[in-house]
Amino acid sequence: MNVLWIMADQLRWDYLSCYGASHIATPNIDRLASKAVRFDRAYVQSPICGPSRMSSYTGRYVRSHGATWNGFPLRVGEPTLGDHLREIDVKCSLVGKTHMRPDKEGMKRLGIDPAGPIGALVSECGFEAFVRDDGTNSTFDANRNGEDYDNYLREHGMDGENPWEEWANTAIGPDGKPKTGWLLETAPLAARVPKEHSETAWLTTRGIEYIESQGDQPWLCHLSYIKPHWPYLAPAPYNDMYTAQDLPPVNRREGEHQHPIMETWANTRICKSFARDTVRDTVAPVYMGLIKELDDQMGRLFDYLEKTGRMDDTMIVFCSDHGDNMGDHFLGEKDLFYDCSARVPMIIYDPRREADATRGTSTDKLMESIDLVPTFIDFFGGTQKPHLLEGRSVEPLLHGKDTPWRQHCISEYDYATRDARREIGVDQRDARMVMVFDGRWKYVHVETMRPMLFDLETDPNELHDLGDDPEQQSHVERLKEVHFDWSRQHHSRITRSAEIVEEMTDDREPDGIVIAFWNRQEMDEQGLQMPTHIKD
Repeated sequence: MNVLWIMADQLRWDYLSCYGASHIATPNIDRLASKAVRFDRAYVQSPICGPSRMSSYTGRYVRSHGATWNGFPLRVGEPTLGDHLREIDVKCSLVGKTHMRPDKEGMKRLGIDPAGPIGALVSECGFEAFVRDDGTNSTFDANRNGEDYDNYLREHGMDGENPWEEWANTAIGPDGKPKTGWLLETAPLAARVPKEHSETAWLTTRGIEYIESQGDQPWLCHLSYIKPHWPYLAPAPYNDMYTAQDLPPVNRREGEHQHPIMETWANTRICKSFARDTVRDTVAPVYMGLIKELDDQMGRLFDYLEKTGRMDDTMIVFCSDHGDNMGDHFLGEKDLFYDCSARVPMIIYDPRREADATRGTSTDKLMESIDLVPTFIDFFGGTQKPHLLEGRSVEPLLHGKDTPWRQHCISEYDYATRDARREIGVDQRDARMVMVFDGRWKYVHVETMRPMLFDLETDPNELHDLGDDPEQQSHVERLKEVHFDWSRQHHSRITRSAEIVEEMTDDREPDGIVIAFWNRQEMDEQGLQMPTHIKD
């Protein structure tokens, strides 16, 4: 039995037709959903790439693993999915993006060679890297790990000092001159790279090559796509497949931001840009084209799995690391806890017969991205580690079992490096937000400021912040207490399981240690013996 864990980057849940989108058709992802369980209330543990992925790869909340922002290394010694799977002889491999930054200082302190077998796994977040590509500009980012794709482009006649930049992220304007994909006005133009050689197509090919190269050892392959993340540039025909007339209405209202942090946030450069209709009308159709390209490649991948019989022995998970605000709420990029950013698609296909009864169904039970690690451990027959893993296996839900389930989702956001933090005068130590969502009410704790509150039953578009509404303070206090309870839970006591703690309690003191007994008679009454070498 194997696992194919597919992750798209910056993909909104509501831009998939299996989630009800009418402005775009994604028949191949829908095809997977027809055989799987679709989770309708799945949330990431942070609405930004790095910390979201580190939670997905460790099964732990951001406050626990500590990699709270992009470029913050995951510390040496933090257990990962790969560590857990290797214990049960399952290969754990990467094809694509992780956004991982290695803890070089930690490895140096501990004498770990980054190029050695242990250092390589630590540097790759526990994955064996079949291919790594983080989809950024290698001219400026030494951690892009894009050499494989650059070499691939060169082999196919797309040469240059930086082929990714010059072909995948460059278009040719009407004047015949190159135009960079970093500028939003370039979005409608076709990328120079042909569609069969785009990063999305290439990663699909590499994923298939990985599967074909595997022997009898069970494996998990994390096939992690770079798109539809910016730069918003697509190869033909995906660049002009949609127009502004195909877009859903923008979700925002004048005057919706009354909270101090939101007023400041909406005034930042990225948000002011995407709040302009011209920008959204230009970029969002290409965002849709990138999703359509991804869906087409999913069709190619699923055809391969069906043809080779791999659908019979492979769990398939399709998800994203966060969404994209795309002008909603007058915001750009990802960030913050609106559903367009923190809520993600989560489709899980279980090939086992125990899942037959739930195929093609959906559930509104709350799911967190950290639930995937314990789910994979369950699938491979491993032992759960609740003292370490903070997620819960969703296997009972996949198999249609009536089981008590979580009542809240938690997501965290460290905005210390964002412009808004300085604009509003918040110390970096206090630049923290935490979302608590109970399926209806979404509470956002904002350190040093009042909370935000949204009622998604009466206000599903999250346009009315009720955090300072006197009539809703009972919900504020209730969810504030949930946040307080969550924050008090053990999250760093990970070296001893609950079973070992119970054994230590039963054993009392270590052998040879006698504390607080008056005489031997008291010891005899407790059924304890004096060490034989001690004379009284």
